Amino acid sequence: MFKAPHFNWYGRGFKLRAAITIACQMAFVLFGYDQGVFGGIVGNPDFLDTFHHPAPGLEGIIVSIYNLGCFTGCILAFFFCEKTGRRLAMWIAMVWIIVGAILQTTAYSVPHLMIARFITGIGTGIETSTVPMYQSELCEAEKRGRLVSSEPLFVGVGIEIAYWFDYGMSFTSGSIAWRLPIACQMIFAVVVIILVFGLPESPRYLYKHGRSEEALAILCDVYDSTPDDPKIAKENAEILEALKIEQEHGEYKWSQLLKKDKVQTGRRVLLAYGMQFMNQMGGINLVVYYITSVLQLNVGLDRNLSLLLGGVINLMFFIGSLFPTFFLDRIGRRKPMMWGSFGLGVSMMLISILLSFKNQGGSVAKSTASASTFFFTYMLIFGATANCIPWVYVPEILPLHVRAKGTAVGISANWIWNFFVVMITPTLLNNLEWKGYLIFMCLNFSFVPLVYFCYPETSNLTLEEIDWLFYEGNVVKRSIRIAKDGWEEGVGWDSAAHAPSPAVVESGSLSSKEMANVVEQNEKKTGRAV
Repeated sequence: MFKAPHFNWYGRGFKLRAAITIACQMAFVLFGYDQGVFGGIVGNPDFLDTFHHPAPGLEGIIVSIYNLGCFTGCILAFFFCEKTGRRLAMWIAMVWIIVGAILQTTAYSVPHLMIARFITGIGTGIETSTVPMYQSELCEAEKRGRLVSSEPLFVGVGIEIAYWFDYGMSFTSGSIAWRLPIACQMIFAVVVIILVFGLPESPRYLYKHGRSEEALAILCDVYDSTPDDPKIAKENAEILEALKIEQEHGEYKWSQLLKKDKVQTGRRVLLAYGMQFMNQMGGINLVVYYITSVLQLNVGLDRNLSLLLGGVINLMFFIGSLFPTFFLDRIGRRKPMMWGSFGLGVSMMLISILLSFKNQGGSVAKSTASASTFFFTYMLIFGATANCIPWVYVPEILPLHVRAKGTAVGISANWIWNFFVVMITPTLLNNLEWKGYLIFMCLNFSFVPLVYFCYPETSNLTLEEIDWLFYEGNVVKRSIRIAKDGWEEGVGWDSAAHAPSPAVVESGSLSSKEMANVVEQNEKKTGRAV
């Protein structure tokens, strides 16, 4: 096990916690920049000349192979980053991104560019698999949901920076107009590398690898306290209890992920996968990656106006993401996902209808141009609903014994379907034009009943209470009733006659199999199923 160098630059307490958050959010700004930077350069004349005006199908592969690299990076992170630690994994991710950015910047052929984008994607995949986990392991429990749901907000910041930089560079000529925006990925990566030098390793990683004294010292630094402090002692005991349970039961194998057991492990893994599927198949990356081309080819605007509107449209992504950052725990998960999917479907329908008037002459040009208005609506709705919720829902819906592997499955769904959408979009919009948007309309409308009938409400429930939902009868109806009226007396944790210590319950460290045993014992005592 390699011990990465550490310098105590940020002191203790609030300053240290702020530095951890800033470093993680900067990593997600880089994530957003990487996703958005190609949107403004794929139509650049010098870019097209350099790569011999690739056909729509080849253009889709050039852009989408980045997402295939992200998928690969996610898998690599799962297998190797437990050995490297969180901090070293973040450094490794930044190195991949820097190498890929250098290769992209110096590319003069399509194979060169594709390999470079794949390498950059590997770094982004490792980054997105590591950073949220690192942040959640080094923040206070009552702030964890807020911080996780805010991360997509900073993806929006990165996308905006990329689009406006692309717009500014569009006024220059030559290869610098597209090579410089690509090269600037390295600036964000270098900043993250420098910030991480002053950050501590995750105490949970250290506990797992037998470095308990070092882990306890980090907990004391993060909370600016001593080992005798009740908060430190409680968290220390909870982590040790969670590790003990994991060692007793061992980790689930991949072949057991879809297992049908008392806590419905297989169903919950599929729900996690489906949530990230919905995040991507609503058409978001049609807009993020190709909005400039869409406004030029489908709407009929000139390139300068398309670039300008592309930046403003993606600003709606950021503005919409402010809503769940502050209100997600109040409004729940189900309602915004259903209303959001419905709103996204309506937006795609109206875009399709307005674009269908193109090339018919007369006054319809105004109607066609007005289609761009509904891209604003689409991005605002997506930012407020389907952008943040899947990233929060996936880890909380999964039981403890498969949370690591199940999260990897969920994130892999995000990247593989991202790759699929980005790859087919140029061909789809060139061949089908306005009809292509109807596909995404239908998908978004289909997500409404899917969420209504299959996805339980998890807002304001502890991880253990979510386990109880899946153990006790009709999950979706029960979750709605509990969200409205709370747990009925004698059900849930109150029904466990021999429940574990409060510290274990509150921490989320009780394994689902242990919980099921508690319920089973209680059923025998009471003579009824709870």
